[in-house]
Parts: sequence; C-alpha cells; structure tokens
Amino acid sequence: MRRSTAVNTLLKRNYFLLQRRHGVSQTVAQRTNSVHETETKIPEIPPFNYSPAPYDGPSTAEIIAKRREFLSPALFHFYNTPLNIVEGKMQYVFDETGRRYLDAFGGIATVSCGHSHPEIVNSVIKQLKLIQHSTILYLNHTISDFAEALVSTLPGDLKVVFFTNSGTEANELAMMMAKLYTGCNDIVSLRNSYHGNASATMGATAQSNWKFNVVQSGVHHATNPDPYRGIFGSDGEKYARDVHDLIQFGTSGQVAGFIGESIQGVGGIVELAPGYLPAVYDTVRRAGGVCIADEVQSGFARTGTNFWGFQSHGVVPDIVTMAKGIGNGIPLGAVVTTPEIAGVLSRRSYFNTFGGNPMCTAAGHAVLRVIHEEKLQDNAFHVGSHLKRRLTQLKDKHELIGDVRGRGLMLGVEFVIDRDLKTPAKTETLHLMDQMKEMGVLVGKGGFYGNVFRITPPLCFTVSDADFLVDVMDHAMSKM
Repeated sequence: MRRSTAVNTLLKRNYFLLQRRHGVSQTVAQRTNSVHETETKIPEIPPFNYSPAPYDGPSTAEIIAKRREFLSPALFHFYNTPLNIVEGKMQYVFDETGRRYLDAFGGIATVSCGHSHPEIVNSVIKQLKLIQHSTILYLNHTISDFAEALVSTLPGDLKVVFFTNSGTEANELAMMMAKLYTGCNDIVSLRNSYHGNASATMGATAQSNWKFNVVQSGVHHATNPDPYRGIFGSDGEKYARDVHDLIQFGTSGQVAGFIGESIQGVGGIVELAPGYLPAVYDTVRRAGGVCIADEVQSGFARTGTNFWGFQSHGVVPDIVTMAKGIGNGIPLGAVVTTPEIAGVLSRRSYFNTFGGNPMCTAAGHAVLRVIHEEKLQDNAFHVGSHLKRRLTQLKDKHELIGDVRGRGLMLGVEFVIDRDLKTPAKTETLHLMDQMKEMGVLVGKGGFYGNVFRITPPLCFTVSDADFLVDVMDHAMSKM
C-alpha cells in the first residue's frame, strides 16, 4: 500500500513538471473549472452614467395593498415578485432600491424615444408654464404645428388629423368614419387582432381573452395571415381570398372597411404574410370599403425599415390610426385621413375635450423632432437587425424557441415545447421572464397562448443592450 502511494506521488510530480516544461500552466481539471465558471457567469448589464434619486415612497407591500383596496380587480402584474418601478432614464428603469433594469418592453411599445428624454420633458414643462389646457374652441399653435409635422411623415392624401387620447379612441373614431363615409356597417378584421377595449374596437378585436360577452355586431374576422401558425404559411394571396369570401357570403357585397395591424402586437408580434395587404386592400376597395391601418404599436419608426409599418407592405391606407409611441408615454392618439373622408364628421358636431391638448401635442411634436435629430429610425433598423440575428442564432441552440420574427425594434420570440406540433410553452415562458427579470432584463409577453416574448424597447436601444438581452436569455434558458 505504501509503495503504491509513493509511486502515485512520483507520477503526479513528473506530470506537473512535464506540464511546466511545455508551458502548460493549468491542469485539465483547472481548465475545466475555468471554462465552467465562464459559462455560468451571469451577464453584466452595460454601463450607464446615471444614478437615480433616493426613493422615500411607500413600500412594495403598501402599494400592492392599496391597489387591491382601491383599484380595479381586473388589474394584474408581471412576475412572481411584482416590480416597483420608481424612475426611468432612456432605455433603463430603476426599482425602489436603485437597481437598474434594461427595459425591453418600453411600456408596451409606448416609450419611443427613451424614458424621461430631456427634449420631451423640456417641451412639456415649457408648455405647462404657458397653458396646460384650453380646448380646441380657442386657437393655440401647438395643435396645428404638430398636425402639420405629423402629416409630413405620411404618403398620399393623408392630410387631415383628429387627435384623441388613446389607440382605442382612435380606432373607434376611424371605424365610425368608415361607416359614415361608405353608408355601410360591416367591418372586416383579422383573427388574433387587437384594436382596443371599447364597444366597436372590442368587436374588431379577435381574441377571446380580450372580449367581454356584450353585443359586438357587424364585424367579420378573416383568417389570420400568420406565416408561422397559419394554414397557408407565407402565401399572402391565399389568405386574402378569405376576405373576398367573407364579403361575398357574409355581407351584402358592400362593406364599410377593413382594419388591420401592420404587425400584430398583442397577438404576439405576428408579421402579415407577404402580398396579403395589397390583395386585401384591392378586394375591400372594390367592395366600396376603406382601408384602415392600425399603427398604434408599429408606427413612429419602430420597424426601422420605414416610419410606418404599412409602408413595408407597399400599400397606402385611407385612414391611419396611431397612439403609444406618438407621445413617448404622454396620453395621446390620432386619426389621419383624407380631406374627403374627414368631411363626414362635419355632418354633426364632433368634439373631444382633451384631443389636441397643448401639453400633449407639444410632447408629440417633440417626439418627431427627437426621432429625426437622433436618427432613431436608423438605430431601430441597425440595432433591431443585430438583435434579430442574435435571437435567431439562439433559436439554433435552444429547442424551446419555435420562431423569431418582427422588424426593427418590434420583435417576437415564440416558445414551444414541440417544434413540429408547435405546442405553446406557457409555463416555460413565464419562468423565463421571471429569471430574466432577476438578471436585470424586462420583456413583455403576448400571443393568444401567452408564449411569446414581445421585445419593443425604446428606440435608443444600443447594440450592447441587445447583446446583454440575448446573453441573459441564453443564460436563463441554459439553466432550465
């Protein structure tokens, strides 16, 4: 026994000496441990030169208690441990402890230029010091200046603006105008769409999760041209035939119009199949209808390739609706249409108390300036393209990822248990969201099955931010 021990010790010494002679400084075990440590190291959030103010407000527990007592029971929150966000700066938000998170959701595609962007903050403060509200019954240059700047971003004869407070209001107004203009009541919408939570918009919405059991009439939901889950794959013209059939067999042959998102947001960042919108627009117009582009989430340079999502499809709508990114978080929406269609509202009195409010329109005008001056559309394209490439590479590594899709900084990652059956990975999606939050990354969730990451950050997102997001996702998925 002693002789064996001595021999083993001598062999080990000779092995280490041989390693040193050949310039090898680590043992195999040490190298293995070093690689393992590198692989399991949690990614570090990119540096950011900003410190939030100390927080002296109520605790998370107190806020939750007040929400339960005083706010709607319909309210819900992300994460097992709710996040208390107390401050935001550009693409980052901070909790009550001062911890910084990368915001890859942007308040549901709403924070377009960045949290508390100084140009927008200063514009709002400047206007607040002058006058906060005056109603459109009096003259104020902020509303007309912003309207002029807004229509300059749109093609064709889209020259008349009606301001609202939200996307729901904008879509309600757009559909009412379509009905008044055509004299018809039938609207064609898409399955899996989301257009708002009021009467007409809930009718146009086609996900049971977002629809109450109230009267919703006059809307016909066409087959969704979903390249990933749809029955015709990426053949847009085949899907478009369903709209023709709906009009022929479900209406008088004449319709008020068609409303569609350029990229479905709540539905899970679904891009419409190529060739779909041109064919549908042609069908609807031959049936006497107008075409409404819902740009509430995809507008304002978010897709990178164009300022408006519909431009990627090569179409020009008759009515465009917008909200969210229009005000960088300020409550603001708008409907833009042609002078001819706009004329229908002069048949009666149409009025919106807060639509065109000086404070809100000052913010909206500032958003347009920032997007232009800081070249945020170009940034959305370049950073979004890089992010999509990296997410696609991650798909090759992790079987849980079924699809990566979207444009610019409006991207979706769909998780499935089985790639062939496309079985939604609902539980895994929630777990992954929670783990990423613990590592400092916030993403949204959507899709009918709740198994899609919605990645819609502020357009000031950087390549370093994109890499951090993917590295964190990779790390979290490797632990599952």
